[in-house]
Amino acid sequence: MIKVTDISYGRIRSPDLDAQEAFLTDFGMVRAERTRTALYMRGTDPEHHIHVTELGEPGFISLAFSVESEEDLDRASRIDGASPVEEMDEPGGGKRVRVAEPNGYTIEIVHGVETLAPIRVPRFALNVGAQGLARKGELTRIDRGPSHVKRIGHAVLMTPDLDKSIAWVRETLGLVCSDDVYAGGDEDNIILSFNRVDRGKEYVDHHVFLYVHGKMAGLNHMAFEVQDIDDVIMGHEHLRRVDRYEHVWGLGRHVLGSQVYDYWMDPWGRVHEHWTDSDRLNSDTPPNLVAVEDGLDSQWGEPAPEKFINHATE
Repeated sequence: MIKVTDISYGRIRSPDLDAQEAFLTDFGMVRAERTRTALYMRGTDPEHHIHVTELGEPGFISLAFSVESEEDLDRASRIDGASPVEEMDEPGGGKRVRVAEPNGYTIEIVHGVETLAPIRVPRFALNVGAQGLARKGELTRIDRGPSHVKRIGHAVLMTPDLDKSIAWVRETLGLVCSDDVYAGGDEDNIILSFNRVDRGKEYVDHHVFLYVHGKMAGLNHMAFEVQDIDDVIMGHEHLRRVDRYEHVWGLGRHVLGSQVYDYWMDPWGRVHEHWTDSDRLNSDTPPNLVAVEDGLDSQWGEPAPEKFINHATE
């Protein structure tokens, strides 16, 4: 077993890179590089790219997770069915091992991808609660426009075989359970699993990868952290004004993970989430078993629509 340290990027296919770049720019990402056949988009954090689109028929290709060392890559190459360690011949460079998860989708295990200078995004202090005078004598004026995506935070795959998929991601990638969600009053009837990276005592996001039970396998969504709650809302307003993309769900605040969220579809129906303010857990936090009525509720905001719950991009 290896222990991945974070999610790095998602990789999809689209027949029109111009249209894909327009959506991701409106969503709040920045072009890192673009070739004749692929688009690489970044956030404001130093990662070279957090989203890759290859030219071709619409589809989902892979998710990438990082490891700490080349020794981890060597260990990953010994996973059943894994590729050898490969030099990555694409912008950002680095090395990777490719392995298929139980539904046949590729998981890229990567190390050494180039980093870039972070993009500075000015923010203002908030006069709230005990910090009621954090901003004194200053007027707050937020420029209209897209959100400012920081990084990729998690991804969700749908699977017909949830037990096998959960076991694989924990035994192979070293993820640990934050919350398993059951339905029908039967605690053995797990329908959704929230998993995080294991960095011991270091605090990490509540979840980095989820499997959800469904009739078909595919990508449910990829999720990207933005700067703050204002950035979620301003991004929502920008996408609404642009009026070219389908809104899926939000605004709201999840129960599990506690993120403030907003979901949109790209031109080919792939769901992308803006979020901010995750719960942070470490090895002192035990796994939880939660009923679906509580686990998939929102602390505020509308319930999840069917088009989100049952969505999977092959």
